[in-house]
Amino acid sequence: MRIHIGCEMSFDFPQETPLIAMLNVHYSRASDLERPDFLTSNPSVPIESYRDSFGNWCNRFVAPPGRFTFGTDAVIRDPGTFEMGELMAWQHEVRDLPADTLLFLLPSRFCESDLLASEAWRLFGHTPLGIPRVQAVCDFVHNHIVFNYGNARPTRTAAETYREQSGVCRDFAHLAVTFCRALNIPTRYCTGYISDIGMPKPWASMDFCAWMEVYLGDRWHAFDPRNNAPRIGRILIASGRDAADVPLTHIFGPGTLAGFKVWTDEIAA
Repeated sequence: MRIHIGCEMSFDFPQETPLIAMLNVHYSRASDLERPDFLTSNPSVPIESYRDSFGNWCNRFVAPPGRFTFGTDAVIRDPGTFEMGELMAWQHEVRDLPADTLLFLLPSRFCESDLLASEAWRLFGHTPLGIPRVQAVCDFVHNHIVFNYGNARPTRTAAETYREQSGVCRDFAHLAVTFCRALNIPTRYCTGYISDIGMPKPWASMDFCAWMEVYLGDRWHAFDPRNNAPRIGRILIASGRDAADVPLTHIFGPGTLAGFKVWTDEIAA
């Protein structure tokens, strides 16, 4: 399957404003792109690209005053089938984990695994290790939180989400990440595209989505507590400890969002 993916964002800036944008497809899917998904802007400005400490591709530039628009546009090849998760993958003892996974056991800005450790063990300590335990976490989070765009806020933490029982996809992901880390399962926060291909209509307006990856059985596995079901066309952009590591945009100054579009459309054969 070929999927047309991309995004466009417009901001109104009162002055020259530095930005970092993290909108390119993750390097693990780069070979599936039919051409590079370069970031472009209107008006055109110089763009410097680099990899952050997690390996994500970032773009750094300075927006001029006034209306400024930027985004990506690409075609990516995808298997076109619903995701198939493993039924079994063992859970490592902490002492046996690879060193580069240990960071994803620690509390972070939005994932206070230390604060929710007791609750995590109370809720899930009786569940089988590995995939069944992670799925139990996702089932609980999926049913515990009411999806609510109108009640979203960028500062909500996992502990607040657990208490308020409301949020958007990043809040679902943060809470599930937090519980898994408290249960000694390395877990990282992910952001990217999830299409509605294969899903019944009507479809909501497309947006970016958040999910998580857990380290079990010597590799990372994707889990999606928000949707909690297999999807077609999950395309990773970036991963880190939580949303603070992988914002779509980081703006160093005042600015007002004036437009936002995301597309993930199947291309007819």
